[in-house]
Amino acid sequence: MNFVFISPAYPVTCRLFCDRLHQMGVRVLGIGDVPYDQLDGRLWGALTEYYYVSSLEDYDQVYRACAFFIHKYGRIDWLESLNEYWLPTDARLRTDFNIAVGTREDGIGNLVRKSSMKKIFVEAGIPTARQHIVSDEPAGRAFAEAAGYPVIVKPDIGVGANGARKLSSAEELAAFYRELPDEPYVMEEFLGGDICTYDAILDSRCEPLFESMCTYAPVLDTVQENENIHFYTTANVPDRLRELGRRTAKAFGADRRFVHFEFIKIDRDYEGIGKAGDFAAMEVNMRPAGGHDPDMMNYAQSIDVFRIYAEMVTSDRRQMPEGDEKYYCAYAARKDGHAFAHTHEEIVARYGRDLVLQEEMPPIDWPAMGRYVYMARFREKEEMDRYFAFVLG
Repeated sequence: MNFVFISPAYPVTCRLFCDRLHQMGVRVLGIGDVPYDQLDGRLWGALTEYYYVSSLEDYDQVYRACAFFIHKYGRIDWLESLNEYWLPTDARLRTDFNIAVGTREDGIGNLVRKSSMKKIFVEAGIPTARQHIVSDEPAGRAFAEAAGYPVIVKPDIGVGANGARKLSSAEELAAFYRELPDEPYVMEEFLGGDICTYDAILDSRCEPLFESMCTYAPVLDTVQENENIHFYTTANVPDRLRELGRRTAKAFGADRRFVHFEFIKIDRDYEGIGKAGDFAAMEVNMRPAGGHDPDMMNYAQSIDVFRIYAEMVTSDRRQMPEGDEKYYCAYAARKDGHAFAHTHEEIVARYGRDLVLQEEMPPIDWPAMGRYVYMARFREKEEMDRYFAFVLG
């Protein structure tokens, strides 16, 4: 099997996906803009060949790289980046080279445009916030008055919380229209509550081979308020979230993928959506959760999601058994500018046996992910809550 991996060096978890694919006998062929001498040693061991391009934005270079691989190794069976930013490039390459597995150009809009996602949620009967495609100020004002302030505005095509803003008044809405970017935006009804994700590896029938949930505060609030970061991952997916996650996978035709679907666990009743404690869909991400989340899934369930993904690719089934031990895997990250009751040394002394990772994040990640990370796992949620209070209090 020939698997072309776009940008295998970033995010860093990609090297582990490549490694497990290689272990399963897959020929992994990398295309990336990281120079050869800067590639991780494990990645070198997993790749049969690496084709360097000066820019992954230059489609002609990437196209020629694929053509070279086909000439040397035969047809491409699978092509992925596992990176949201490159999904349109992935789709274009699959179309141009007639690659059977994965979304092609004619279907990529539903996976990257928030307005298209919203239509699918509504058609599938999945609860979700009301949305307005931003046009002129009078239409936006009418939507905001009907939905009630605050409202959220964000790019129709965008990664994470980039470009998103919360508008809490008519004055803030007017200011948004005075500075309206050229790119398409959507405006949505604001739903209060924590984000709960449905993470899964799906087979060719859109059936889950693995499922997990991550719970955290909205990233937009965390960044705008400069709050410290804390969230956790668990195998204990609520039945309702599991049902909605599986229904979402079917609605979007998300087959043979590692997915990261975002839902809000609403904190009060919303007419037409549900009661406090219910779930409402936010958006779909047709790639694994970012950062250390895949590692956290492994720690939480005593498994190897990278291996499960490789098993899905090679056999369309899961061979890895369930882990014997289940945990809550907790992520706590401190930001600069905050006073803390406990020092680094005190954290290590108290939770050293529970910590599975501690590190300083790259500066680019400090606003959204914090500067210094402490990752630990616990059998009981109450233990985890005490840990969060100790590290971030």
